[in-house]
Amino acid sequence: MYPSIEKLQKYVRLEAKNGYDNKAIIGGLASMLETWEAEARNDGITEEVIQAVTGRLRDYEGLSPDSRKVTLFGIGNRLKREYPELGSEKELPKQDSPPAQTEDDEPSEQTQEEVAPVETTESAPQQESVEKSTPARRPARPRSESVPGASTSKTPIALNAALTVLQGVGPRNAATLEKLGLFTLRDMLYNFPRRYDDYSQLKPIKSLWYGEQVTVIGSVQSVTGRPIRGGKSHITEAVIGDGTGALRLSWFNQPWLTNRFKKGMSISVSGKVDQYLGRLVMSSPDWEMIETENLHTNRIVPIYALTAKITQKWLRKQMNQVISYWAPKITDHLPDSVRLAAKLPRLDTALENVHFPKTQAHLKLARERLAFDEIFFLQMGVLRQKRDWQSVMGRIFDVPEEWLQSRKDALPFTLTASQDKAVSDIVMDFGSGRPMNRLLQGDVGSGKTVVAAMATEIIAHAGAQTAIMAPTSILAEQHYRSLSKMLTAGESALTESEIRLLVGDTPEARKQEIREGLLNGSIKVIVGTHALIEGNVSFADLQLAIVDEQHRFGVDQRATLREKGENLHLLVMTATPIPRSLALTVHGDLDISVMDEMPAGRQEIDTHVLRPRERERAYTMIRAQVLDGKQAFIIYPLVEESEKIEARAAVKEHESLQAEVFRKLNVGLLHGRMKPAEKDEVMEKFRAKEYDILVATTVVEVGVDIPNATVMLIEGADRFGLAQLHQLRGRVGRGMDKSYCLLIPTDNNDTENERLLAMAASNDGFVLAEKDLQQRGPGEFLGTRQSGYGTGLRMASITDIDLIEKARERAQTIFAEDANLEKEEHKLLGEALDDFWGETKGDVS
Repeated sequence: MYPSIEKLQKYVRLEAKNGYDNKAIIGGLASMLETWEAEARNDGITEEVIQAVTGRLRDYEGLSPDSRKVTLFGIGNRLKREYPELGSEKELPKQDSPPAQTEDDEPSEQTQEEVAPVETTESAPQQESVEKSTPARRPARPRSESVPGASTSKTPIALNAALTVLQGVGPRNAATLEKLGLFTLRDMLYNFPRRYDDYSQLKPIKSLWYGEQVTVIGSVQSVTGRPIRGGKSHITEAVIGDGTGALRLSWFNQPWLTNRFKKGMSISVSGKVDQYLGRLVMSSPDWEMIETENLHTNRIVPIYALTAKITQKWLRKQMNQVISYWAPKITDHLPDSVRLAAKLPRLDTALENVHFPKTQAHLKLARERLAFDEIFFLQMGVLRQKRDWQSVMGRIFDVPEEWLQSRKDALPFTLTASQDKAVSDIVMDFGSGRPMNRLLQGDVGSGKTVVAAMATEIIAHAGAQTAIMAPTSILAEQHYRSLSKMLTAGESALTESEIRLLVGDTPEARKQEIREGLLNGSIKVIVGTHALIEGNVSFADLQLAIVDEQHRFGVDQRATLREKGENLHLLVMTATPIPRSLALTVHGDLDISVMDEMPAGRQEIDTHVLRPRERERAYTMIRAQVLDGKQAFIIYPLVEESEKIEARAAVKEHESLQAEVFRKLNVGLLHGRMKPAEKDEVMEKFRAKEYDILVATTVVEVGVDIPNATVMLIEGADRFGLAQLHQLRGRVGRGMDKSYCLLIPTDNNDTENERLLAMAASNDGFVLAEKDLQQRGPGEFLGTRQSGYGTGLRMASITDIDLIEKARERAQTIFAEDANLEKEEHKLLGEALDDFWGETKGDVS
């Protein structure tokens, strides 16, 4: 169990027990995020999960008790999907409505109590008498947990039976299995192994090579545990041997393992073989106790996710009961024409071999078939979404070429070719008679705001309204400032009163004035945060909605904005370049405009990785740049110091930098714990050059445009994701002067960090996006875009472009031939598709 996850569970349970009063932690739940985020990274929690948790809790304080309940349900549900061993959260709330997401912020932590890690045992379940049970209806669960085996009218009804129909599973064991998300026989059928131990191809320790990803079996020879880093962390070290050699293993911050491992115990460990002082080692490998009888079977053994009181041997026995009897009875929903063309096995064969494969070749084919189903369903779904979107009428806005050219000529700069192409795409959409549904994606600093301004001006010129929604107040204010400057200049300019800003911190009297202006149509352009989608905000004639950094909003938030108008035109923007595989799948329902060139005069940002002991070199560069009239950012991963995380923090470092390092310069401080008015004041002073240096946290990740800033120094750079580092780097280099990004990791050993080296090697956001996708999966790009599938792919890899193109080709063929899947040979496929997506239509933005 990960300490950070256990701690989060404890907070959530206490909050639910208190009735969602936000008093589980002193200062509120959001106040623990800054420290928790760093602890989670230290535990190796995936960035996707970290962002999902922090994204939902940032503005927890501002939610109603009902919305808090829904938010906590969503977090608990996500954690159970990612870490099934966590078990059932009986104290978590039931789901009432989709989770809400709110503005970005950066909390701190001050807890009422420390939470000790609890060991998860694997003792065998007690034998229970077999009791007769009536078939149970599968409990309703979010579609984001859809399994690839969507049911059809030919799926045996008996698969909906409760697990107590199995021999050896009584009510107590059934309740335990529910902790793994297993309620029915059908759940068991699609409860895929998390990995496999291949006893047919065991590799002795003496034959291991540095860099290999392997599974090794051995007996524990020794185990020790000790505190490190001044007591802030703990390391458990064990040595296993197999008669041919010995392998040293290590785990961080899991002290209970010291007592868990016993000398002579046989375990299997899976991980990457590394090297330390000339010896082969494994750091934080997965491990399992092994059953001696498997060592001599020479077969591939499935390893399933476990929870307390469940062993691999017992669960594997239950799985074998279900698979051997029910898998052959499954009717394939995939038409033979599709299956044979894609060279895939039947569904029943795939299910048998994904659980109990005869050979590695059988396993590979089984996984490919099940992965194909997932991607194929996604492709069919987005094709259907696009058709549905295009089937309605949208208001036509004719744009005279002369007028458009005059507006371009009025700009103080010439549009790049990609900006010009994006504007032309939007003009074509406005004149099509169908609602625009376009994604505008571009690298940091590529000029998306100008394109959004041109689209806004077209709508305003016709007398209609535009709403622009950003995820944070800083970004909303940045857009408001930029748009006001562009839209209030020229012959057909808007007045200042026709462009307004609405954020959560806007005074109530001004909010009321703005609401009245939107309702009577006197306000043509409104820029804001989630405050725009409040129920009391109505429009006279909203025709264009623009959503910036769209992956940071929830599906329902974007849908609510769309519902403020009738069949309105929609433009979603992202500064996170989207890899081709995601563009083909998740965003397949969107028309996409790509902006892959920088405005004229922009120079590449020189990026360097420095060792911590080279910090003074960075300070020297900053002094030189400030002496030349420029400004600098210094970014830290934490707001305040943490006893558990070895990383520099903004508040303390700001004091030190001002008093000792930059005594003759003015150093400002900006972080998420500050009130919105305080943040605005700091940014205004930095923009006005009252501050030479701004010490900040990731609150400046998006929306900060300071053309005079030429140096970005990022401390603890190894603690940030690749996309986040690229966004932070994009805060400089926005003027015509040469700019620099300096990356300093936590310690010297991290200078070879793969993300940092990638940053130093490339300024191309599209190249870095592909690397980030390979390293961390699609969470950073998706956000909560699709409630229908999210990032819940069980078998498919979103980086497998060959499989994606194969599934896309088959889906397009079927869709062109029979879009409604009404032909006899497609009826089962239609049922499976409907079941996979449920009532969710996904998110057409």
